[in-house]
Amino acid sequence: MKFLLHTYSSGASEYVCKIGQFDSPFSLILKPNLLKEMTVTDQTTTPDIAGIVARDAKIVHKNTTRESLRDYARDQSEVYFTKDGTLAVTTGKFTGRSANDKFIVKDALTTDTVWWDNANDMTTSAFDLLLADMLASIAGQDMFLQQLQAGADAATAYNVNVFSPSAWHSLFIQNLLIVPETPGDADVTIVHLPEFKADPAIHGTKSETCIALDFTRDIVLICGTQYAGEIKKSVFSLFNFHAPDNDIFPMHCSANVGKDGDTTLFFGLSGTGKTTLSADPNRALVGDDEHGWSKDGVFNLEGGCYAKAINLTEEAEPEIFNAAKHPGAILENVVIDKTTGEPDYFDKSLTENTRIAYPLDAIPNRVESGTAPTPKNIVLLTADAYGVLPPIARLSREQAIYYFLSGYTAKVAGTERGVTEPQATFSACFGAPFMARFPTDYGDMLETRLKDSGATCWLLNTGWTGGAYGTGERISLRTTRRILDAALSGELDNKDFRIDPIFKLMVPTDIRGVDASILNPIETWADRAAFTKQARGLADQFAANFRKIAPEPETSADRILLKLSA
Repeated sequence: MKFLLHTYSSGASEYVCKIGQFDSPFSLILKPNLLKEMTVTDQTTTPDIAGIVARDAKIVHKNTTRESLRDYARDQSEVYFTKDGTLAVTTGKFTGRSANDKFIVKDALTTDTVWWDNANDMTTSAFDLLLADMLASIAGQDMFLQQLQAGADAATAYNVNVFSPSAWHSLFIQNLLIVPETPGDADVTIVHLPEFKADPAIHGTKSETCIALDFTRDIVLICGTQYAGEIKKSVFSLFNFHAPDNDIFPMHCSANVGKDGDTTLFFGLSGTGKTTLSADPNRALVGDDEHGWSKDGVFNLEGGCYAKAINLTEEAEPEIFNAAKHPGAILENVVIDKTTGEPDYFDKSLTENTRIAYPLDAIPNRVESGTAPTPKNIVLLTADAYGVLPPIARLSREQAIYYFLSGYTAKVAGTERGVTEPQATFSACFGAPFMARFPTDYGDMLETRLKDSGATCWLLNTGWTGGAYGTGERISLRTTRRILDAALSGELDNKDFRIDPIFKLMVPTDIRGVDASILNPIETWADRAAFTKQARGLADQFAANFRKIAPEPETSADRILLKLSA
């Protein structure tokens, strides 16, 4: 038998880990100072992990209240408070997700079902070794356990155990998931150790940071990063993998409900307005980011919101601005004036990805059940920095699937190093990093839901007009809201539409209160030839992206995609 021996230190203790035959998962952790043994194998389950933590941690703070978590968080070096008493945190060098450090265990369940072109694979052996080493490192530490629920539909909800040594991260996930009246037996376990550093030579990771998901056992390991969004999105990744097997369409979208009970979904990548537009004083918020669509309707996966805070103002986004003052809110990487304690939402010196995490009860106008009827309208959001897409278009069913599978928006200069001009970004299903299955699997589910519901689909562009980024200007939020109101209210039902000559989109010719030239983007450009060249270039990028997603027309969604990209 071959053995791999390694040692590492955590505080005052040194651990020696011995792994037997690496292709047969087995990890024996010897802790000489504590005279205890622990075995982790591919049979280790959620109850096993809970037992190990209960045995080895100094104290396990179970379901600690919001107020107590705030008190515990005061002792953390990266935590401070605003003048309003809101908890503010910094996350060090990681101010966003570490997409390249995310791994999925490749086993009998996932080999033929996971979209491996979009994911790093990890062996069960490597996962078990990382799990064992992470659990060994908690010996003698205080740990927090939050027993939460993912999914407002009780019939399909997941019970989630989140273990972390960090009080503010525990408050974060308490905000973002649902706090049940009575915790149930856990279906999912997340072991979150932000200070633990993986060893690529031992654990097979790419760096000291790792987000590893085992879909067979529904265990998640997160280490080497303080960025709280990793916890939230790991739950969403599990949901995206399992939901289709239960005939639930998982969606990276926000949702709200009008006064007449009409549900609207908003799909969109970061920066397109998904959270902003769904937080509407005239419509009740269901949720801002993650939902499921079953045969009975729509339900929120979460119990809170994780809103972008950059350039936040009370005038433009009063609901989110006020939610930032909620007693349970967390300002993540928002710069706070050291003298006044005021948050500066325009300061992006730490990152442009500043965030506010708050529970849904911070939004007065919300759907308390977290559920809503079958959607009447579906809005696909994009922020076109090329300035060539119309601000709104009504989509056919085929076009809706086409734009859903492409998931287009555009990066602008200054948002990332090396980006000096607009760059097209395609993220399948408006959330490729979290979509574990093949994009067309989700495209087929959307097609079925559209057929059954008869929902109207819209493409809403919140990007630039009058030229590309740097020349034109961004469509104002006031104008976007007026256009959206016209679409959702039925005002556009009897309007005249034109067919865009390049993108073949149906565009209304006039909307009350909106400059008609904005509705036809070429009219806002000084150089029409330059507009046409830019628009055709973007259309070519769409076509090239589509060919990558579905080179072979095996499913209905594939055939639609190929037809529209021809």
